Amino acid sequence: MADPAVSVAPYWELTFDADGDVDGPERDRLLAQVTARGVRDLIVFAHGWNNDRSGATALYSHFFAPVPRLAPTARIGYVGVIWPSMRFCDEPIPDFPRSTAAGPVPAPALDKDTRHALLESFPGRATVVDRIARLLDERPGSEDEGGLDEFGRLVRLLVEEVPPGPQALFSADTEAEGVPEGEPEMFARPAREVCGEFARAVAGLRAPDGQESFSLPNPWDGAKELLRQATYYAMKRRAGTVGERGLGPVVGLLARSAPGLRVHLVGHSFGGRLVSFALRGLPEGVRAVKSVTLFQGAFSHYAFAARVPGDPGACGVLQGQEGRVDGPLVCCYSRYDSALGTLYPLASRMADDDRSVLGVDVGSLLGDRWGAMGHNGVQAVPGTRACTLTEALAAPLPVTGCVNVDAAEVVRRGGPPSGAHSDIVHPELARVVLAAGRVH
Repeated sequence: MADPAVSVAPYWELTFDADGDVDGPERDRLLAQVTARGVRDLIVFAHGWNNDRSGATALYSHFFAPVPRLAPTARIGYVGVIWPSMRFCDEPIPDFPRSTAAGPVPAPALDKDTRHALLESFPGRATVVDRIARLLDERPGSEDEGGLDEFGRLVRLLVEEVPPGPQALFSADTEAEGVPEGEPEMFARPAREVCGEFARAVAGLRAPDGQESFSLPNPWDGAKELLRQATYYAMKRRAGTVGERGLGPVVGLLARSAPGLRVHLVGHSFGGRLVSFALRGLPEGVRAVKSVTLFQGAFSHYAFAARVPGDPGACGVLQGQEGRVDGPLVCCYSRYDSALGTLYPLASRMADDDRSVLGVDVGSLLGDRWGAMGHNGVQAVPGTRACTLTEALAAPLPVTGCVNVDAAEVVRRGGPPSGAHSDIVHPELARVVLAAGRVH
């Protein structure tokens, strides 16, 4: 494969499949060249949802561009992680051309690019995707409850993990007495109820100045959001798989082949979950990871907690893993991320939680167990420090432990439904990565 056109060098890519298996030639090339190129600090970035390799590479090129200027004497190498995730094409990414991030699509029906992405992300399920698309186009009337019931069944069929693949082991954020949490409530409750809740949430995001409507929207207005969140659940599951079974072992190989190498893991959205699970996949005794930086992490803010508040029997599936980092774990978050601030809590409630969100202030959800890392940072980990982005860049970051950085001063652009979730290409955030890793 020809080297991709990126803004920095030396640059490598590592491609993983959905089960965490890495492309062997790419891995071997990285292992052989990282020492030969004189790299001391290796920044490894994992994307969130992107439709294809070119979109992910474009993100890495844009984000890395200011780094050589910010650290002109450092011997830095760069790795872009490519893994099978997808993005709905009505989610704009600030500063990216339309070919990489399509503009908003007002109709709930699936556009051509999103249908193609679903087919690529869930191979062998073309018939299911076609029927889902037809139902979204036809929107059977409210008197036809069977239409939404069928839609719900098809969505679950689309994203379910087929044995004997390993992905089912990597979907949980918390566990109780060693048993991982169950599937989200959106798979357990009647589709009409779930779509109705999503419809109200989406209407609230689109309403000017947060004005509330007193009329209940058509449940079909939330059907596309159910599909979106279900695919995100599948991407979340894959991210954990690729991190623990794929990237973690590769970092172990790097530590063995280049003993003095300092590795800095960076992840956006589900890529933040990927690099966090990579810590759990590190071989015993490996201390090569010198920093972890999470941008708008799309996983539970309790993932690292030894105890989930209000549930003394539950803990985060990554409890204690921040100790695998020979440096800080920095979590950047923003209140302008509506994908994580409003929709993530709805989609992440468990099947045994029968409380309805209707009539509940969404803000109240942010403090409970369904909140996201990228909306209010790491929670319930003793010793976690907090600061604004300006403060993080004005003084040295802590050398160990978890650090929450409120990045809302730059992560603030983007329209519904995802808000500022993908607004991460800023030189200030590149500076956070360098500060976390003490790269000069």
